[in-house]
Amino acid sequence: MNRSLQLIAMLGLAAYCLAPWYGVEYGIFERDWIDAGGLLSEAGASGLLRLVLFRDAAMAIPAAVLLFLVAIGFIKPASRLLLLFSLAATILALAAIVIDAFAGGTVIRSLGYGATIVMTMLFLSATHLWSRLGRDNRDAFVVSSIAGVCALIVLFVFYPIAQILVQAFVDRQGAFSLPGALHIAMGGDIWSVGCIAGKSRCGVAINSIILGLLTATSTTVLGLAFALLMSRTRFPGKPLLRALAVLPIITPPFVIGLALILLFGRAGFVTDIMSGLLGLEASRWLYGLWGIWLGQTLAFTPIAFLVLTGVVQGISPSLEEASQTLRADLSSTLRTVSLPLMKPGIANAFLLAFIESLADFGNPVVLGGGDNVLSTEIYFAIVGAQANMMRAAVLSLILLVLTLTVFIVQKRWLGRTNFTTITGKADNGANSMLSTGHKAIVYGLTLPWMVFTTTIYVMVFYGGVVRLWGQDHTLTFAHYREAFDIGWSDGGIWWKGAAWDSFWTTISISAIAAPLTAALGLLTAWLLVRQKFAGRSTFEFLTMLSFAVPGTVVGVSYILAFNSAPIELTGTGTILVLCFIFRNMPVGVRGGVAAMKQLDASLDEASLTLGANSFKTLRHVVLPLMRPAIVSAVAYSFIRAITSVSAVIFLVGADHNMATAYIIGLVENGSYGLAIAYSTVLIVVMLIVVTVLQLAFGKRRLRREDRVGYQPPRPVAA
Repeated sequence: MNRSLQLIAMLGLAAYCLAPWYGVEYGIFERDWIDAGGLLSEAGASGLLRLVLFRDAAMAIPAAVLLFLVAIGFIKPASRLLLLFSLAATILALAAIVIDAFAGGTVIRSLGYGATIVMTMLFLSATHLWSRLGRDNRDAFVVSSIAGVCALIVLFVFYPIAQILVQAFVDRQGAFSLPGALHIAMGGDIWSVGCIAGKSRCGVAINSIILGLLTATSTTVLGLAFALLMSRTRFPGKPLLRALAVLPIITPPFVIGLALILLFGRAGFVTDIMSGLLGLEASRWLYGLWGIWLGQTLAFTPIAFLVLTGVVQGISPSLEEASQTLRADLSSTLRTVSLPLMKPGIANAFLLAFIESLADFGNPVVLGGGDNVLSTEIYFAIVGAQANMMRAAVLSLILLVLTLTVFIVQKRWLGRTNFTTITGKADNGANSMLSTGHKAIVYGLTLPWMVFTTTIYVMVFYGGVVRLWGQDHTLTFAHYREAFDIGWSDGGIWWKGAAWDSFWTTISISAIAAPLTAALGLLTAWLLVRQKFAGRSTFEFLTMLSFAVPGTVVGVSYILAFNSAPIELTGTGTILVLCFIFRNMPVGVRGGVAAMKQLDASLDEASLTLGANSFKTLRHVVLPLMRPAIVSAVAYSFIRAITSVSAVIFLVGADHNMATAYIIGLVENGSYGLAIAYSTVLIVVMLIVVTVLQLAFGKRRLRREDRVGYQPPRPVAA
């Protein structure tokens, strides 16, 4: 303990002496910063140099506390009074840095490497000291992990959202304006219901709610039909169904909208055929609420299918056999036994689709036409001619309230209900098949939809290899060459294509964010499952809360929170990495919790009994047994980072332009062929990642299945 505390304090002292305390205009490895004086300049001085050369008295407190922490490391054992004094001094030093950062006079400067590292080391020192004083748990690693996760959630989830709360009541002149916020929030352009009466358009909030209900209903019905097709029929095309379930997940959000335009737009393939056959003028029916609904149903049905497949397979066959033993037919068994037990899964899929619809940005921005929703209206409030940040903040609050309400309803409703169907008793692993009537309904819903989805993806790939869709269908690879052309120069490979810059930026940032997301999510899952501490249920709810925050709200909140001092990150790759980590962390948490509950706690207890601490137990016992969950979390986080658009559209800059933002720019400029070609490459890249994952880890068996050629072992004679 003392050695760890010494090491942490010494690292803090090193950063205090050698790293610039405040943020510098140029990077510390840039020539411009060195020419400007580097550490010897007032702007780039370290904490020590600010204290010695520039008489900055605020720098004295962190130095004194760090030196004191190094000194007490030599005292064995430290008294409780000394530990209390050390903890109070450490908290005082942290508070002094925070106060100086957020209220440091008329000029507030952004925190640099020195201040950031020193604050981190002081925070770790405080958790180490607290672990020595704690009654329930004296393990420093556990205490540091709990406090660290909470601090990160507060800093990168709640602090940005708080900035929206503040900005929603600040007008363009910077003055507090409650009437202005209420005027925007209660406006007819947000809550009008004119479209229901057929007199005018509905407001953006009403459009979002109507669209969410439509999408949730259609995706839940189709997802349940596909889950029944997979589990309760002998449908021969199940491999194709699995492929179609994966494709929309690894597809950028707006690609399906582009494919629908190629089919049903004014110059679309189907539109041309129907106009020629019926002699009708091509209409713009696709651009509006109905087109968005169609695009979202295509995009989110696979998510509902994946949620409901586990639910359908989890119904114990013994319950259905009992129903049939009591002379109920297959139809009655499904209606009175199986479907009631699927209620939590169906409700979960419905609410999840509703949240996804509210948060969706890609399909509305491509197919919205004159029917805006909250996510697109927020975007246009920031980047449009009005550039009204107050309006964007108010709309973000409305969207956040809607998604949080649905999220809380989901947690409260499903959390109180018990639908246990797996009891540990043996069963034969054979679920009941569908009746003839139900099979006809399932086939009638799923087969046309599979054909339609396949056609959509054929159009996606075909649209990238024709010269100009709707006018010149000559096959060509010109779009791929323009985006991904490669040349040779004296120095080696020359990435000539226009898309290479954003492509490599996307791959690198996603590759950095994915393991960090998985690590944070799995650490949080370990704390939830294996550790007992006060407020654990609240801790779990807070870690999952970021899932309910729409990407558009995340993007706006990060702009407001990190666009200026003291935490200035806008335009850097760091803000993109942080955005991906805390947007996708709940997925890693849920996957980690599910995997952790399959590991017997006696394994951890045996390691601790043999003298290992919590960190060694996690590293050498738990993590090796969770390798599939780790790889799945990394792969999913990588895919989500590549396909994210609603949050990063606000955060990209000239030096860090993500692929989805680049493709949105191509769509706005009408370069559909180039946009589809780029999207196709992204789909192939992510499909390779998913395929490697499937080949490496295969599928998990939930119960015994019949295997061809399997012979049970013979009993041994007594």
